[in-house]
Amino acid sequence: MKKPELLAPAGNLEKLKFALAYGADAVYMAGQAYGLRAKAGNFTKEEMQEGVNYAHDLGKKVYTTLNIFAHNEDFEGLEEYIEDLTRLEVDGVIVADPGILSIVRSVAPDLRVSLSTQANNTNYRSAKFWYDNGVGRIVLAREMSIDEIKEIRAKTPLDLELEAFVHGAMCMSYSGRCLLSNYMANRDANRGDCAQPCRWNYTLMEEKRPGEHFPIYEDERGTYIFNSKDLCMIHRIPELVGAGIDSFKIEGRMKSLYYVATVVGVYRRAIDAYFEDPKGYVFNPEWFEELQKVSHRGYTEGFAFEKPGFTEHNYSTSSYTRNYDFTGSVLGYDDQTKLAKIEVRNKTFSGETLELMSPGKAPREFVVSKIIDEEGNEVENAPHPKQIIYVPMEEKPTQWDLLRRENKKGEAQ
Repeated sequence: MKKPELLAPAGNLEKLKFALAYGADAVYMAGQAYGLRAKAGNFTKEEMQEGVNYAHDLGKKVYTTLNIFAHNEDFEGLEEYIEDLTRLEVDGVIVADPGILSIVRSVAPDLRVSLSTQANNTNYRSAKFWYDNGVGRIVLAREMSIDEIKEIRAKTPLDLELEAFVHGAMCMSYSGRCLLSNYMANRDANRGDCAQPCRWNYTLMEEKRPGEHFPIYEDERGTYIFNSKDLCMIHRIPELVGAGIDSFKIEGRMKSLYYVATVVGVYRRAIDAYFEDPKGYVFNPEWFEELQKVSHRGYTEGFAFEKPGFTEHNYSTSSYTRNYDFTGSVLGYDDQTKLAKIEVRNKTFSGETLELMSPGKAPREFVVSKIIDEEGNEVENAPHPKQIIYVPMEEKPTQWDLLRRENKKGEAQ
């Protein structure tokens, strides 16, 4: 039984480092072209080199996205870009377009290629076709069941790896092939600039059928009939492993550092617990509770075990549920004064109770007994993002520790 790779999103260099610190085996990132998240921070060539070197020093991997559907003009400069990626020593590229695949195979025949979920691979014959054309890993379509994945695994070469999404946003369109954004906002979803019109509110009207009412869920603002809940497979680690999936993928290059650290940390603990004792494995409810503490739209298991029904959508709002606020990250610690140096992310108050997150550990509560600013003054609160403060802390934190506060209102983001 092979332990799957845990693959995390890296929207920028900081998120890359936190994803690896919280337990990812590999990350996927994009340069400033050819990827499907134009609004993510993305990486300059220099940042990509730093990220690759950083990951390789830890014995971990970096994959780069080339998964747009290319128009003719997109091929200009692509060969040079692929040559740059080989010099940077990325561990592989993710492609969807056969034209881009052909250039990768020509320019860098030894570069490992993953087939993007955008190519909507849903059967073993197409998986074998791509394998015969130089693809080493298939990122399976989200619309597949566990039984279908098992059959693909049984009927394809063992050295063809299978990757599947286990957590993150779900797209209403088949494997992300959507034209709504192009049509309604003139932003091409398949070239990285989706406006997410599936999250907008809609009303249903048939102008030639007055008085005929369609049974849809709605409120006074309309209805979010395309608004899928987020994928969450944390309860299904044994089934995912049993299906022969080689890589568990977390969606979210647009998500926050806090989101990436939390979700990666939860799946890391669950996977490790299963492989420590597969027969005696027991799901820990605290894992799912942790996943409730990041922004999400409610959770679903998608297509994995049954056809999604009306409960897999959130018809009332497209906003996120946010039960916790990310308040700060630890930058350092003075053993003599026992003061932690903290970069503020959301307003922090003296006397409040926060939770401390650390890689590989359950979160712990502690009270902010006082706040000291950079001038050495004790203050009542720290209101500004990126503000540096010092807080007494008996337990020595690490540079990867994060602070959060319960948002009792559960306010949407």
